[in-house]
Amino acid sequence: MVRAALWGEKRPWPVERTNHLLELNALQGTGPLVYPMVLDQDELPSAARTTMKSVCLQTMQQHVKLQHTLSVALDALEKAGLHVVVMKGVGLATLYAEPHYRSWGDIDLFVGKDQYHPACAVMRDTFPQALKFDEELDHYKHYNLIADGISIEIHRVSVGHQHPVDEMRYDKIEHFGMTHGERIAVENVEMTIPEPTFNALFVLLHSWEHMITQGANIRQLCDWTLLVHHYHDRIDSERLKRDLESLHLLDVWQLYTWIAVHHLGLKQEEAFFYSDEPAHRAERLLNDLLLGIMIENRHSGEAPKGRVRRKMHTMQERMKNADRIEQYSPAYARHMRATTWLNGAKRFFAKDRHWE
Repeated sequence: MVRAALWGEKRPWPVERTNHLLELNALQGTGPLVYPMVLDQDELPSAARTTMKSVCLQTMQQHVKLQHTLSVALDALEKAGLHVVVMKGVGLATLYAEPHYRSWGDIDLFVGKDQYHPACAVMRDTFPQALKFDEELDHYKHYNLIADGISIEIHRVSVGHQHPVDEMRYDKIEHFGMTHGERIAVENVEMTIPEPTFNALFVLLHSWEHMITQGANIRQLCDWTLLVHHYHDRIDSERLKRDLESLHLLDVWQLYTWIAVHHLGLKQEEAFFYSDEPAHRAERLLNDLLLGIMIENRHSGEAPKGRVRRKMHTMQERMKNADRIEQYSPAYARHMRATTWLNGAKRFFAKDRHWE
């Protein structure tokens, strides 16, 4: 469904667009999903054909390596009696017709706050030669280590929130979604993935977090579209809407559903809370994604020295970011501004933290 939408019907190969296609798919992380559909084009230049085959092969090889490391990590954590939920990556890859073509670069394991420190210790013992570059601090979202070239993230929380009310609400939503996860088997490796309704919210929120920090790509929308399609009959629409509204995300969900229906092949009857209202804003969001606007200009210069000036600079940058987001979701931009004012006031009077 998604791959066909990315490429479309079989057509004569436009030679002059070869470099553009390669650059676009590299930027969006969709190369391995698209290339198998165009490799049978007779007019495809040999150099482009070689590049596409190489990208697909590398993705398949990385998939095998990630799967092995994931198997070792899960075995160790479960033997230690820890409840682990596998997020993103492998679970989303299973939604594609050829999972080995959906690239994933790291392993995300949710263990929660209570199991966080024991899980980090188990990972260090399991991979004694791993590179460790993060401190195991309680305010961090996750702890990182690199084992055999594979990044493993041990998550205290699945998503970080700036607003304390959002954090409190999401805590409850996350707890239900992670404790009611479902077991699946991927290449003979059994694992738990998030409960479907929560997973639909989480994958949306993860992608939107990347939109806000300008690190998003089309593949994230493809993942979310396939997840909603695959679990449509099992998603609790009432709970989902309640959770979206509590986190100020209903408008964002409707942006995504409009793009999914009109560009990624999702049936409108599967698109919960679909609306035509955000059509122009959704088109702008999709266009900016394709142009790479959402993955550039992340920094606007070095922060000034001095505690007060630095905090004022941070607040100004966050307000500018809210202004940028307003063109896509005015409702969420308002929430961003309120959060910025609240955090700005709290942190201005708080003790300075030199590790930030």
